[in-house]
Amino acid sequence: MAEVFVVVDAQGDTVRKVTLEMLTMARALGEPSAIVLGAPGTAAPLVETLGQYGAQKVYTAEHADLADYLVAGKAEVLAGLVAEKSPAAVLLSSGQEGKEIAGRLAVKLGNGLLTDVSGLEADGTATQNVFAGSWIVKSQVTKGIPLVTVRPNSLTPEAAAATPEQVAVEVAVSDKAKKVAVVERVAEQKGSRPELTEASIVVSGGRGVGSSENFALVEELADLLGGAVGASRAATDAGFYPHKFQVGQTGSTVSPQLYIALGISGAIQHRAGMQTAKTIVAVNKDDEAPIFELADFGVVGDLFKVVPQAVEGIKQRR
Repeated sequence: MAEVFVVVDAQGDTVRKVTLEMLTMARALGEPSAIVLGAPGTAAPLVETLGQYGAQKVYTAEHADLADYLVAGKAEVLAGLVAEKSPAAVLLSSGQEGKEIAGRLAVKLGNGLLTDVSGLEADGTATQNVFAGSWIVKSQVTKGIPLVTVRPNSLTPEAAAATPEQVAVEVAVSDKAKKVAVVERVAEQKGSRPELTEASIVVSGGRGVGSSENFALVEELADLLGGAVGASRAATDAGFYPHKFQVGQTGSTVSPQLYIALGISGAIQHRAGMQTAKTIVAVNKDDEAPIFELADFGVVGDLFKVVPQAVEGIKQRR
């Protein structure tokens, strides 16, 4: 069975959920092999988890040059490995780094590239949501192997325990790929809330929240439910909440079990980032807000009256 390369997206010692999704997706095409690109010691804490989700091999490409410079070196190493092993497909995450590596890899290989893929069939046919999620299309790479970036929260990861063989990859980064160095890394302080793109519950606020101070109400409900906080583009553009928490076409894509939209009208840009949530609850005082077309449960009312009642009800049931 041909190998399918999955380029690992991890945060420190933790494998991101999108990597587990890609390993699950890869099993439909062949035998999953995980590729770890980073500084020496990056792979060791990740191997067990990668094996739990079906990685038959873990290629460890570890060198200081892959951490001390931007992604050009990673693309070089990956291109060499693809040329040597001839995998059936290559999957990367649709994050900022994954897309840049994929683009560089496509140029180096003379290969076609599909981005923001949400599904991949055995013959390489990809499913993509386009035009802000208003259309679903089927696409194929017509030159080279299926080279795709996968949208987070596209499917539910399924475990398939394996004991992966670890294969060390020789790393040689050219001087051309070392033109931009990383001079400093600042670790962002994490709170107690789950990461937005991986949370099973997301509570988002929109323009209707009214101010940054009023977002405390959104945060309170999210914390009571053990969820993450999100925001619409209108809210982040108005300065109510940081842009990194934006949900939508130009922000994060989420697919939680429960999505609560507070004071969000439901513009197509926002819907593109959350419409695959399993259950959607909307609170808006405008009974004609587009968000109600998508919601499983809608409340027409003032969120400053509805949410405190919900908060009190949750507290009483604890």
